[in-house]
Amino acid sequence: MSPSSNGDSPHSISGTMTATANANTVRQYPLPTRDFTIDIPSPHLIASANGVHALKSPTGLKLGRIMNFSREGILGSAQKARNLSQSSDQRPDNVSNGMQKTSSDEGINPLKRRQTSDVGVDYPRRRATIACEVCRSRKSRCDGTKPKCKLCTELGAECIYREPGIKLDAGDKLILEHLNRIESLLQMNMGGHSNGMAMSHDSPNMSNGTALSGDNLMMANGSNNFVSIIPSGGLGTWSATATNNISTMPKVHTNAALHLLQWPLIRDLVSRPYDPQILLQLEMAREPLHSLTKTPCVDLSNTNAYIEAYFERVNVWYACVNPYTWRSHYRIALSNGFREGPESCIVLLVLSLGQASLRGSISRIVPHEDPPGLQYFTAAWALLPGMMTSNSVLAAQCHLLAAAYLFYLVRPLEAWNLLCTTSTKLQLLLMSPNRVPADQRELSERIYWNALLFESDLLAELDLPHSGVVAFEENVGLPGGFEGDEQEAVGRDELWYFLAEIALRRLLNRVSQLIYSKDSMASTTSLEPVVAELDYQLTQWYESLPLPLQFPFTRNILPDPVQTVLRLRFFACRTIIYRPYILAVLDNEQAVLDPSVRESCHKCLEASIRQLEHISAHHAGHMPYLWQGALSIVSQTLLVMGATMSPSLSSILLSLVAHRDVIDQIINNVVVEIERYSVLSPSLSLSAEIIKEAEVRRRAFLSGAALQ
Repeated sequence: MSPSSNGDSPHSISGTMTATANANTVRQYPLPTRDFTIDIPSPHLIASANGVHALKSPTGLKLGRIMNFSREGILGSAQKARNLSQSSDQRPDNVSNGMQKTSSDEGINPLKRRQTSDVGVDYPRRRATIACEVCRSRKSRCDGTKPKCKLCTELGAECIYREPGIKLDAGDKLILEHLNRIESLLQMNMGGHSNGMAMSHDSPNMSNGTALSGDNLMMANGSNNFVSIIPSGGLGTWSATATNNISTMPKVHTNAALHLLQWPLIRDLVSRPYDPQILLQLEMAREPLHSLTKTPCVDLSNTNAYIEAYFERVNVWYACVNPYTWRSHYRIALSNGFREGPESCIVLLVLSLGQASLRGSISRIVPHEDPPGLQYFTAAWALLPGMMTSNSVLAAQCHLLAAAYLFYLVRPLEAWNLLCTTSTKLQLLLMSPNRVPADQRELSERIYWNALLFESDLLAELDLPHSGVVAFEENVGLPGGFEGDEQEAVGRDELWYFLAEIALRRLLNRVSQLIYSKDSMASTTSLEPVVAELDYQLTQWYESLPLPLQFPFTRNILPDPVQTVLRLRFFACRTIIYRPYILAVLDNEQAVLDPSVRESCHKCLEASIRQLEHISAHHAGHMPYLWQGALSIVSQTLLVMGATMSPSLSSILLSLVAHRDVIDQIINNVVVEIERYSVLSPSLSLSAEIIKEAEVRRRAFLSGAALQ
């Protein structure tokens, strides 16, 4: 049940909030020791008696990769957690999409589940200790028959029993992961042909050969034992079916903000139709940065403050600069006079981002004033041509950091161009494992995930070519902690947020694949099990966060920027999971008579309001996410506007706020905020015009309806 629907919400959410002085400083989360353990539920791992698993901090694990957000949890939760057909019909009636609808605690945390002894919550049963690996991975009960259990006999799969005390190694886990992905893909295709998503318990028989992913060709040289991993379509190729992965952005989807302008009622809020491609066209026609043609001139008198600011405020978002080797990089750059070499480029880009972080949101900087950090970025830009022709990990790092600064400047298309260069270099390096030096492997993994994350963010709103870097996902490990002399460190190696963002971005991609791609289902009936599963996975994501990152579900602004960003991303994900139900009601008011549809609309609108009610909270993520966040705000605002024009949805909205004027004030605050962004980007300027016109026409519509 939602916080606003049980009487536990504040009486008003329109009160004035002020941010604390250190709102943009990222809180440092000390980990007691390198053997620090936490208990985190993972939907892929076998549940213990209390449903959680002890996992080690990533700062203390480099080789094992068994951490809070494990490969199983981050990369495999899409298909392996639970069968979609069971996600809704095997839960108790008083449990909706994995969320218990009782207890006053839900007024604070909508994910709170009842844990009293008199309620039979349908948690997965513990398996027998003799369960085979196939049954364990499928979350199925194993009859323990040897040499082959019943399920493996039906599947034609090899039946392997884990000996007591013996853990699977990385290779075993990867093979099982491939099997599960292939099985899930086959099930999805079967479900798609029948216009539904109900999954069969039985899957087609598979030969041993299908355990290997079809998107890679292994080419071996017998004399050198050299193995090259090349996508079957060649370097830079990508296809949804080739990757066997529903955690990537589809090439065609309807999740972008401007697609809402084609919805009933919402399309009446604009005077003319808008092609969803218009944002890309505006960014393509944009004037380049003229300052980059000037002779670079940098002031190195305050570098220590900017370096400190970078590691306190910026590196948490990207986690791509090693604090232990920073001094070495700086000495090399200094010896080169900051005029050549990747180290000089990296140092200058760190200085630019560090200085930028000290000025807060770029939306509050005086127009036509040079943005902070531009002098260092200009100097680094002069070195990028040399990095363009280099295929080293450090060259890829230079392009990633340059893209990060362009995201800060709200230049998404220029950032995408640099990300493509980063992706190309990574693909060349990853084609052979021995091309990446051992001491740079961790860095290459972090650069890889950054490239994948931000490319996905851009693909969610712009129809851009896919770089193809996603094809190497199976060959890249998860970050596990930089190595180096801690006495040389200039900051902490903060990794928790980065791992949480990898998991959440992949979940967002799954939402786009399963709900908004061209092959997704259309009816609310076929959507129900998919939505239930995706919401369950979002709940699992939240519950798996380390305690310092677990944001409260209160209605006030949070002082910690990391928690603030995670909470906003959570509600954005929840909104798009349930958004199709709003479309169903806008298209047919009678649809809301279905209790499950009404409940889903309630969840969607509640998540939208939670994203918009404190619009200044979005400043916490403006360094990496201003452009993406602004379009998310626009889409949720259009959704709320359309809901106010629907009698049934309007009644749901009024149950979420203290009074009707609160909705008007929230929308007005959004209009003012997006207007401030309009000078930063032509795509945001158009978005501001759309929102402003939509609000005028919405008020006219409501005034006319009131007179009738």
